[in-house]
Amino acid sequence: MNSHPLTSAPANDIFSSTFLIGNVGAPFVIGLAVSYFAKKMLRTVLFLAGAAIVLLFVAEYYGVVNISNADLQHAADSATEAAKSSGDFLVHRLTSITSQGASAAGGFFVGFKLG
Repeated sequence: MNSHPLTSAPANDIFSSTFLIGNVGAPFVIGLAVSYFAKKMLRTVLFLAGAAIVLLFVAEYYGVVNISNADLQHAADSATEAAKSSGDFLVHRLTSITSQGASAAGGFFVGFKLG
């Protein structure tokens, strides 16, 4: 006879809260939530930055502003470095949550993939 109630989640449902909290732990869920949010925000920022760059190109075309390629490249390099350091900070902070820091870092990478 089956000892599990009919309403329980299947054992292979890795996204059920019972599986995540029971087998992986809260640090994984925290890492998952942080990185999911971070990726969504990164996409939003990239969309807005792309729109701003297109507006700059249009303004340059009509003679409103003058943009040098070196300045544009420098701005892109600065933004890339800021995003990289922010990501490194989040991973470092998540690994220091508890002794299960590897679980939090794993959750971070899974959430980033899902986001």
